[in-house]
Amino acid sequence: MIRAVVFDVGECLVDETREYGTWADWLAVPRHTFHAMFGAVIAQGRDYREVFQEFRPGFDLYEEREKRAAVGQPESFGEEDLYPDVRPALAKLGADGLWLGIAGNQTVRAGRILRELFSHDVDLIGTSDDWGASKPDLEFFKSLARAVPFDADEILYVGDRCDNDVRPARQADMQTALVHRGPWATIQWNTEEARELPTFRVESLQELPGLIAQFNDPGH
Repeated sequence: MIRAVVFDVGECLVDETREYGTWADWLAVPRHTFHAMFGAVIAQGRDYREVFQEFRPGFDLYEEREKRAAVGQPESFGEEDLYPDVRPALAKLGADGLWLGIAGNQTVRAGRILRELFSHDVDLIGTSDDWGASKPDLEFFKSLARAVPFDADEILYVGDRCDNDVRPARQADMQTALVHRGPWATIQWNTEEARELPTFRVESLQELPGLIAQFNDPGH
C-alpha cells in the first residue's frame, strides 16, 4: 500500500519560471536567450547548472545566491508561484489519511519559505541542505526514507524528472509518480524510461488521490 506521498519542489509544486527569469536578469542575459539555452542544456542530458557556465564561465550558483541575497534580491517563491493543482491535491490526499511530505534539492533559505507555505499542510519538509545529500544521490532518498514512518515501498515520491526523481526513488524501493510539466518532463515524457518506470504518470497532481486509491484497493 501507499501510505505516504512526498513531493519534489521545483516544477512539481513550484512553477520556477519567475525565478529563472530573475537569474537571466542577474546575468544580464535576455530572458528568451536564457530559456533557450536552458532547454538546450537539459535536452542534451547535462546538469542544468551548466546553463550558467555558458553565460559566465566559473559561475558558482551558491556563491551567486548569497550575492543576490546580500543586495536584497534573494531567491524567492510564494503562493503565486504554486501550480494551481497543489492546494487541492494536498487537501484531498490529507483528507484521505495519507502522510504527506515535501523533499527536494533546496537551500536552507528555500526550506524556510516552504515551511511558511506548507507547515500546516504536510508532515515533513526536508531539503538537500538539511540532509547533506542532493538528488540523484541515493543518500538523499535514504535520508527521506528514515524521516518517513513507513517502509520505503509504502512511499510515493512525486517529481518532474526521470533522472533526478523517478529513477533514484525507484532504486530506493519507493513508488513513483512523474508529473508532466516543466522543461524536464516535457523533454523526457515520451522516452521509454518515462513510459515504463513510474508507478503513475499524471498531467495533474489532482489525479493522484484516485490513482492511489486504486493502487491500494485494486478490487475497489
